[in-house]
Amino acid sequence: MGTHWRVRVSNPQFLPLQTLRSAIEDVLASVVRHMSHWQADSTLAQFNRAPADTWHALPADLSTVLHAGLHWAQASGGAFDPTVGALVAAWGFGPHAPAHPADWRPASPHAIAQAQACSGWQRLHYHPERGWRQHGGLQLDLSGIAKGYAVDAVLLRLHALGLGNALVEIGGELRGSGQRPDGQPWRVAIAPVPAAVGPAPDAPPCAIALRDCAIATSGSLYHRHQWQGRSYSHTLDPRTGAPIAHALASVTVLHAECLHADALATLLTVLGPEAGWEFAEQHGIAALLSSPTTRRCSSAWEAALEPHV
Repeated sequence: MGTHWRVRVSNPQFLPLQTLRSAIEDVLASVVRHMSHWQADSTLAQFNRAPADTWHALPADLSTVLHAGLHWAQASGGAFDPTVGALVAAWGFGPHAPAHPADWRPASPHAIAQAQACSGWQRLHYHPERGWRQHGGLQLDLSGIAKGYAVDAVLLRLHALGLGNALVEIGGELRGSGQRPDGQPWRVAIAPVPAAVGPAPDAPPCAIALRDCAIATSGSLYHRHQWQGRSYSHTLDPRTGAPIAHALASVTVLHAECLHADALATLLTVLGPEAGWEFAEQHGIAALLSSPTTRRCSSAWEAALEPHV
């Protein structure tokens, strides 16, 4: 998946380590095979290359992620968009990045307009009998949600093996189930934003217990390009076709499922400090929004902390 993974598990059955590793790697290989935008032979890549006005019966896991992506795309007015692949390519991000970062250049207005002309979640249609429609040039990119799905899928596989006490982490997205062997909950730390003057008075503790829930973080602090004195975030706003330009450094979301936590962290980052906080309040999302100088949490975050600290 182009990232690291780590699983901590209480194994009272003493299942062989290789059995556990093979089960986990099988799940991850399936996610890569179906959802990778780095591999030319993935199901996603084949859909992206398909002729216009064709219908495709996609695997159940990919369909699950697409349905979730469309749900949050509609709810956010397009701040989250699973069809952003053409814009990612236009900006030279992800698999389209130059070999040397110094060779990177911002997308031209013409390239942005061309990418937006064939993008948009409204163009992605599903029919229960025919499957998913390739509108023509539509480029799926699930980098803002697929890791979260993978976390959930690995945990479900562990449950199927009879292992209900586990902590799964993939690329910084985590979900905990049950408890540690010592009876304590699985705890994770929320790193402060560098150069912060200090957290807001209502900022939560840095350690959170994942009691049968997931946590995901999206941020634009480290993944940036520099060009002619200007810094460009790798996080694109699908509505404008350009990188986000606000001061929000990171968003952390607590949710029962990592699939949704991942997508929500992405879309709140795109919405920014004010609109993102308002969206979280309106939808009851447990979210922590951090800038270099402040931390602001939603009401649902404050309520969720009581059983999770």
